[in-house]
Amino acid sequence: MIDLLVAGGGPAGLATAIHAARRGLQTVVIEKRPGAIDKACGEGLMPHAVRELGLLGAHPAGVPFRGITYLDGKRSVSAAFASGPGLGVRRTALHRALLDAAGAAGVRIETGTVGAVTQDDDGVCVNGIRARYLAAADGLHSPVRAGLGLHRPGPATRRWGFTRHVGVAPWSDCVEVYWAADPAAGEAYVTPVAGDCVGVAILSSRQGGFDEHLAAFGALRDRLAGHPNEPDRAAGPLRQRVARRVVGRVLLVGDAAGYVDALTGEGLGLSFAAARTLVDSVVADRPADYERRWRKTTRRYRLMTAGVLRASGSPLRPLIVPAARLAPPVFTRIVNLLAE
Repeated sequence: MIDLLVAGGGPAGLATAIHAARRGLQTVVIEKRPGAIDKACGEGLMPHAVRELGLLGAHPAGVPFRGITYLDGKRSVSAAFASGPGLGVRRTALHRALLDAAGAAGVRIETGTVGAVTQDDDGVCVNGIRARYLAAADGLHSPVRAGLGLHRPGPATRRWGFTRHVGVAPWSDCVEVYWAADPAAGEAYVTPVAGDCVGVAILSSRQGGFDEHLAAFGALRDRLAGHPNEPDRAAGPLRQRVARRVVGRVLLVGDAAGYVDALTGEGLGLSFAAARTLVDSVVADRPADYERRWRKTTRRYRLMTAGVLRASGSPLRPLIVPAARLAPPVFTRIVNLLAE
């Protein structure tokens, strides 16, 4: 019987497997898609996430950025990170770096679809593989989570993410966040990911094509006009509510453990930190500790993201950028609370 079976070979699953293998646990990952996987993602890693990558021994090529800029079509305000730069990195480059780190750590990756999960007092069995514990890292719409009855209905207002890579040289050393006048149109994020490419992500409560969403951000649309782009991607609904993150010997991590919104860009950093916490609980043979520690690790992010989401969907939305300009130290402090 192996020590830890990981369902899902995305960034959260690979981070869990790497930490586990380095702690001496025999670890196997089950992932149905071989190689590096692309997906709709903002691709801007905050300083906290960059440090977590260092702990994993993963060093993907990317473009450093010094902070965040908010724009509302009339005004802009910027805040620099105090703890070092963030990193704009293509999702595929990030995944390849994590795959390399997993291989170096001795993680075994099995290609296949995760089947039914059964467990008893001593272990878990999936696809004929028996392990002491299972880490479910199978994504936003986690089948393992659903199979265990842990999914809870989300809010009435749902949000989706839409992404596109555009072949243009980055024009800013910050991630830019464009706020549309209409709350339903959401926000657009521009992240430098290469010397000749930016990633554009739009979060919106409306469905539709990328160009339809981009029309709500006139200045950004005009800047990108005429430049080549890659095929668009989409994901959502983003908000995922979970009853709890531990059932017996099964522990949820990454997006499978619940998701608030991509608004603050700290999802991957928290997934990496939660992966360490999960492995600590497995090594100690105290899985119940993981729920409490996960809540503590993610509390600040969840509270701040929920607060900004409420403000962005309220009549206060037009005041967000002007208020940040009037109180730049406060804005800088908020940005760094999420970046640390």
